Amino acid sequence: MLNFTIRRLIIAVPTLFCIAVVIFALLQLSPGDPMSQVPLTVPPEVKARMREALGLGESVYVQFWKWLVQFFWVEPQVLIDAIFGTNLSEGKLRVLSWQTRSPVMDIVVQRLPQTLWVVGTAYVVAILIALPIGIYSAYRHYSVFDNVGTFLTMVGYSVPPFFSGVLVIVIFSVNMPRESFFWFPSIYDTTLQVVDWDSFGQQIRQMVMPVMVLALQITSQLSRFMRASMLDNLNQDYVRTARAKGLGEKAVVMVHVLRNSMIPVVTVIALGVPQIFGGAIITEQVFKVNGIGQLLIGAIQANDLPMVQTLTFMFAVLIVLFNLIADVLYGILDPRIRYD
Repeated sequence: MLNFTIRRLIIAVPTLFCIAVVIFALLQLSPGDPMSQVPLTVPPEVKARMREALGLGESVYVQFWKWLVQFFWVEPQVLIDAIFGTNLSEGKLRVLSWQTRSPVMDIVVQRLPQTLWVVGTAYVVAILIALPIGIYSAYRHYSVFDNVGTFLTMVGYSVPPFFSGVLVIVIFSVNMPRESFFWFPSIYDTTLQVVDWDSFGQQIRQMVMPVMVLALQITSQLSRFMRASMLDNLNQDYVRTARAKGLGEKAVVMVHVLRNSMIPVVTVIALGVPQIFGGAIITEQVFKVNGIGQLLIGAIQANDLPMVQTLTFMFAVLIVLFNLIADVLYGILDPRIRYD
């Protein structure tokens, strides 16, 4: 397993380099100019100096090389300085946002907690709900519980977040009396600081509706995968053999069948984890969550290429990393899978 992990990490290096080249090339071909938002009263020579300061006057190869050095060399040094109090990155140029003229990673770190609060919580809640529903629906397939669950999950997966988000706002924020326990704020307050139990309660209340919308869609997807995988394994020969040997039904389902059924589900869960860091773009827009998804949308609208390039590449790194984690988990769940 260790040799397999090392090989995959080595292969990931050229893979990520090719992804970085493609992202950079596509963004360079995109229309627009970051200097287009500069007021017309700014003299041309000042605009020229501003373009030079942003690195727009250099060749594409130089810009790409500088971005690689800043992302893979300077930014890790900034992280080390923040943790250990050193001065490794002092005086070095970082990846700067064209829109805010501040380091991109500083903005990402500021926005990331909001995304993790909402999207991360929704993902955990969805997993805790989806797996038991999928297991029981498969074990009691074609029962009333299975039919109702199938209907609800199909509806939840089919309804887009921009519709379900507006729907819950109308129900729980507009039409619900403000004094009611079931009233929830429709706009997420990103300035709220959790310092005591009262502020913690406010944070939970403003998270309820966006988490509800996201968890509905994620639960619908995961429960369907879990049910299909469980049904496929319940009809296998090893299940009949285990029952014939006298094993209890709980041991057969929860140990043997569940372990084998988790392999395809682990893939779905692992590939969905990068979405937590990417943020739920539509849901963040509906509930005004000032997270990574909204940051990406704002950067695209402002033609902030360094921000878009950095965020897109970070998502690619997370996808490659969690693909590796999923492959490692296969060997843990199923002893028959061997990579070495």
